[in-house]
Amino acid sequence: MIHPSAIVYPGAEIDVDVEVGPHAVIGENVKIGRGTRIGPSAVIQGWTEIGEENHIFHLSSVGAIPQDLKYKGEQTYLRIGNRNIIREFATIHLGTVTGDGETTIGDNNLFMAYCHVAHDCHIGNNVVMANGATLAGHITVEDHAILGGLSATHQFVRIGAHVMVGGGAMVGQDVPPYTMASGDRATLHGLNLVGLKRRGFSDEIIADIKKAYKILVRSNLRVEEALERIRNEIPMSPEIAHFVEFVESSERGICR
Repeated sequence: MIHPSAIVYPGAEIDVDVEVGPHAVIGENVKIGRGTRIGPSAVIQGWTEIGEENHIFHLSSVGAIPQDLKYKGEQTYLRIGNRNIIREFATIHLGTVTGDGETTIGDNNLFMAYCHVAHDCHIGNNVVMANGATLAGHITVEDHAILGGLSATHQFVRIGAHVMVGGGAMVGQDVPPYTMASGDRATLHGLNLVGLKRRGFSDEIIADIKKAYKILVRSNLRVEEALERIRNEIPMSPEIAHFVEFVESSERGICR
């Protein structure tokens, strides 16, 4: 149902069972899949594709142009998957041609009130961004990461899978998978053991992750030396392989 006071531009493609609340605005290049609910006074614009069963709350802004002075109106995209919750006053922007040309969001994510996702960010699945968490441009957040309230992440940083970022953290370097990071110019503070156990990681895999973490963070070895030791001493399960690949491919350096 589309409320009579909503403004829906003629070119918008909206599935028949989408709900659009009072005074919402849906732009001409927007596509919205079935079962999605758009709250009152929400604004969906740009070349934005939204999947199924999402809930976009009132007064949120989805698909606005990037806050990048180099952006000159090019056709860039925002692609959102299924079953995401975008709470009130959250802002999510299109990509840029100087980046990847698109901002992408997977499935089953929660963006609490006042969150910001800037241009060319790539968010995986089952991510939680607490109130006021902010991502600058070109950031990757892997699956099951949790970003605490009022945290801010520098552009081009990567947040690994199953990471917990503390409230108010200022994240300037990549955060390796399975870890916890907090503080101004965030540093690592152990592993996200509670999260790993809740998500079914075996005791054996958790023990191996602990070993890898200790080698990387506490051995005082250079990163390259630490990774070589991890390869030699720990079975290369998919979880350890991802940890090693993430650290090895870091361009900004990692929190330690």
